[in-house]
Amino acid sequence: MLKIQAQSKIPTDYGIFTVYAFSENEEDWSPHLVWVADNTDFDKAVNVRFHSECITGEVFHSKKCECGQQLDAAMKYMSENGGIIIYLRQEGRNIGIINKLRAYELQEKGWDTVEANLKLGLPADGRNFDVAVEMLGILKIREVNLLTNNPEKIKSIENSTIILNSRIPLEIDSNEVNESYLVKKKHYFGHLLEKI
Repeated sequence: MLKIQAQSKIPTDYGIFTVYAFSENEEDWSPHLVWVADNTDFDKAVNVRFHSECITGEVFHSKKCECGQQLDAAMKYMSENGGIIIYLRQEGRNIGIINKLRAYELQEKGWDTVEANLKLGLPADGRNFDVAVEMLGILKIREVNLLTNNPEKIKSIENSTIILNSRIPLEIDSNEVNESYLVKKKHYFGHLLEKI
């Protein structure tokens, strides 16, 4: 069963957040994290972002995806409007960094993001957002505004006891490298992208 193993306030470029580490085991070195902006009102519909780990995009500013820019935009939004970011340790749509790099290598040979995963015998998207919903329940959040373009994240809320008050788009402009990736997200996964 998930529980809060540790928490601390962390000042960031976007403001102060209280960060909670969630895991079943206190010795878990890669727990899920919840970043709560200081001005968050839990008595109203809470702005929420489910964000899956992407070390290549967030730390090293890879242009193959928009993950780092989405995280920055979400932190800025939460700091200004209140809300939380649930940071899920589901690197590479939950295939891990090693398999993600293997998939990138196949993409360099002409496979797209979905084909590469499937060629490796992996799911196109292996993420599960039930754990994020579980964390919302532990934090006693009853109603949310979800920052997302992903219909699967919307379904995870709709299939829970938490009320989905609204969806807030979080669309990032494409670049010369990731446009085909975003097209695939729109047409294969059904992401709600207006700029593509």
